[in-house]
Amino acid sequence: MARPRAFDEKQVLNAVREQFWDAGYAATSLEDLMRVSGLGKGSLYAAFGDKRQLFLRALHSYTDDSHDQLRKALAETPRAVDALRLLLEAPIGDAAGADTQRGCLMANSTCELGNADPEVLAHAHRTYETSTALIGDCVARAQREGDLPAELDPIALARAVLAAQQGIVFMGRTGLDTATLTATARSLAAQLLPDHSGN
Repeated sequence: MARPRAFDEKQVLNAVREQFWDAGYAATSLEDLMRVSGLGKGSLYAAFGDKRQLFLRALHSYTDDSHDQLRKALAETPRAVDALRLLLEAPIGDAAGADTQRGCLMANSTCELGNADPEVLAHAHRTYETSTALIGDCVARAQREGDLPAELDPIALARAVLAAQQGIVFMGRTGLDTATLTATARSLAAQLLPDHSGN
């Protein structure tokens, strides 16, 4: 009988995901992956394959978790339009700006690898299409609640909101201060999601 693995696969994936997120794909070495995972080369590659396969597994786990969080955030906010406004401020992170400068692992990876790795590019496309669909459902709920005009195309507005949010992610990576980012997010929200309720 094969010996059961003596490590938590999700814990290892989370550790290597953090490493790739902090350093990027090219700058992460096998030694880095062994250090953060606590596994030797043989165990690491036997369980996950080579560096690229491990990276893709980590990236998929990141986007799965991100979509779970997005679903929850959009569903649990009492009014959908408020959830959409909060989504624009979501990339800003902590007041010190460390999380903001870290950016989004999917966006970072697309910038680094999208031209060279068709699988990363295809995953980015699927990721943003899923995000657009989730945001579009929230736009439709805001329309039913009377907070957004009924004639708007939910998917078109969802793409605009996602593009604005990703723009804030990119600006945050440049080191722009959180106060400016917050003001920018609120300005975008006022333009994309104006108060239509008459309140």
